[in-house]
Amino acid sequence: MTAAETYNHCIEVAIPLYLDRAFHYRVPEHLRNTALTGHRALVPFGNRKLTGYILGPAVDSGIADLKEIIEVLDSEPLWTAGELEFYRWVAAYYQHPLGEVVRTALPAGINIQTRKGASGAQGALTGGKTTLREKFYLPGPTIAPPRQSGPKAQEILAFIIETGDVSAGELRKRFGTCTPQLSRLCELGLCAVENREVYRDPFKDQTVNRDEPRLLHTHQKAALAAVAISLDNRQFSPFLLYGVTGSGKTEVYLQAISHALEQGRNALVLVPEIALTPQLTGRFQARFGGGLAILHSGLSDGERYDEWRRIRRGLARIVIGARSAIFAPLENIGIIIVDEEHEASFKQSDGLRYNARDLALVRGKMEQAAVVLGSATPSVTTVHAAGEGRLTLLELPERVEGRPMPLVELVAMKGNKETISAPLSNSLSETYQQGKQAIVFLNRRGFATFLVCAECGKPLTCPNCSVTLTYHRQRRQSLCHYCDYAVPAPGTCPACNGTTLSELGAGTEKLEHDLKELLPAARIFRMDSDTTSGKGSHGRLLSRMNDGSADILVGTQMIAKGHDFPEVTLVGVVNAEASLGMPDFRAAERTFQLLSQVIGRAGRGENPGRVVVQAIDPGHYAITSAAGHDAEGFYRQELEFRREAGYPPFAFLAAFAISGLSEQAVGDQADVTARTLIQLKSELKVRVEILGPAQSPLYRLRNRFRRQILLKASNRTDLHRLITVWRQRATIVSTVRISVDIDPVDMM
Repeated sequence: MTAAETYNHCIEVAIPLYLDRAFHYRVPEHLRNTALTGHRALVPFGNRKLTGYILGPAVDSGIADLKEIIEVLDSEPLWTAGELEFYRWVAAYYQHPLGEVVRTALPAGINIQTRKGASGAQGALTGGKTTLREKFYLPGPTIAPPRQSGPKAQEILAFIIETGDVSAGELRKRFGTCTPQLSRLCELGLCAVENREVYRDPFKDQTVNRDEPRLLHTHQKAALAAVAISLDNRQFSPFLLYGVTGSGKTEVYLQAISHALEQGRNALVLVPEIALTPQLTGRFQARFGGGLAILHSGLSDGERYDEWRRIRRGLARIVIGARSAIFAPLENIGIIIVDEEHEASFKQSDGLRYNARDLALVRGKMEQAAVVLGSATPSVTTVHAAGEGRLTLLELPERVEGRPMPLVELVAMKGNKETISAPLSNSLSETYQQGKQAIVFLNRRGFATFLVCAECGKPLTCPNCSVTLTYHRQRRQSLCHYCDYAVPAPGTCPACNGTTLSELGAGTEKLEHDLKELLPAARIFRMDSDTTSGKGSHGRLLSRMNDGSADILVGTQMIAKGHDFPEVTLVGVVNAEASLGMPDFRAAERTFQLLSQVIGRAGRGENPGRVVVQAIDPGHYAITSAAGHDAEGFYRQELEFRREAGYPPFAFLAAFAISGLSEQAVGDQADVTARTLIQLKSELKVRVEILGPAQSPLYRLRNRFRRQILLKASNRTDLHRLITVWRQRATIVSTVRISVDIDPVDMM
């Protein structure tokens, strides 16, 4: 083979493994018409066969005996040139292999992989299988059925003529066993059958009433006008839609999307959590009808794959989803909306540690789209960016129809051992008697925070993680919320075999129990990860609030955001300062945001709202600012603290997480890594502060010991340069893992 032939038939392939480069393969002659950019190929890799992603033709690698690809797995491309450009940007910024980025972007279950030495591909298209159903139809102009077809066959044929295409399942449902008759009709040429692809529809059980655009108040009109101008100009324009809770941000989203659709462009909407999806998709279905796709972890692999294919084929014009929807194969995007942009759940915590909120701005710039970041409590970095003019600020300072913000009462709980204070108890009773609804928030699940031995004083702890076990009375277990280790409860003390274990602290299960004792006739429901594990459970619980069949909803942070329940006039907050104790510079910000969001659930309808906030010491500025609806005061104090301490938005961060089963090996690797970084910092003359190594706040997690190193820099260039060179020089022992998190959100 000549050098020219090698060049013509050599392709670049990304492998979904933790490798810093792509690989070159030769294309055999019989595959040269199908081995195209955007397709997957089965390739030999060592002793295995793996799915690779064809990135395009490769320049001559200089290797005469390149391995050949085995098979091309797709008949049409899975990504566009623009999407590949986006993947490459993500890989470069987050210092992550391109093959892993592409794998993350594609729907689960479509990769073929074999173990070493395996003879054939296994696990092909597990979640990616299409659903095929038999469809019967008329092959041409109708003729009268001959007598030999029989009366039942004639009846079936008449139904097909009347109905058109009809599935075998529908025919059997109507006529019972009818396979012989259908076979006879096909034999006679009176009808035909074929397998047709059927989409698994996540909306099939939902019915919605059509909704019309609502009249906008002055601030909404101004916000919509600004976004519309950007859409008309077809240019990248980033906005912060900063609106108090209940100010009508969603209506601005809907009308801005409508404007984009009228221009023939499409819309991508990101929401932070699955719990927000049912209500939001209901609003979008009511307004736009069909052409809507959803992408989130609550879908089965099959449903997710079908939604992905609908989007890829241009059958959906609006995509709504959680963080992974940022990779949706949606073309011609006119607007990207990030609802509740401040939420930490937009950040992926393992593997490719991307932040969908940040990537929305990157993809919007590539698409020349409008990007709207919406929140009642935007992140400190977003507020700072708007203040510097890097985002256009759109404010909605008032609730719709001039409804007042709720009145907030702070209750100091120091010395009070009750879960529910007298002011909250009285307010709950009064609200129930008035026939109104209440939300009670506690951001901790379980019955008791932990059990402690009355004899030796030691709490029950997880043997795999540096945490106490949470007592769940209904399950009769003490459970680790990190690794799912569980022991029967109340049980005995593992330290001294004592049998008297006392309950300390309270979770949502205990709160639900106490509320049922307080108001035994009230219809009380709990919404946390223990009660929402089943498919559709979020939607069922939310519908009880919407249709009035629930009086009180108890829950964790999943009840705090985005929900609009007009009949909720009271919100109670238990243990408001819980998140302030977290060893994280964002602790005050998260506390303020969470309290402001949950406070904002009250009084969104015609009746005014009130809130009772319980805290041991309610004097912290995060709590008082939230209670006083004083966002400006909070951001001013928090930015002052960040500037003095040198944290974002005044610095850029990267976190090295070192973990392993051997404490000694982890410690040694952490020390070596820190020394290497210090040496490289001097060699490269970059201005980066290196903090650590230190034990992670959760020192042991799922039986792995953990240390961390934090890098701080005043510019991204120095930070990324140091990490890039470290990757090239690093020596990592095989028993230890090191992950690098660019722009970390979770410091635990």
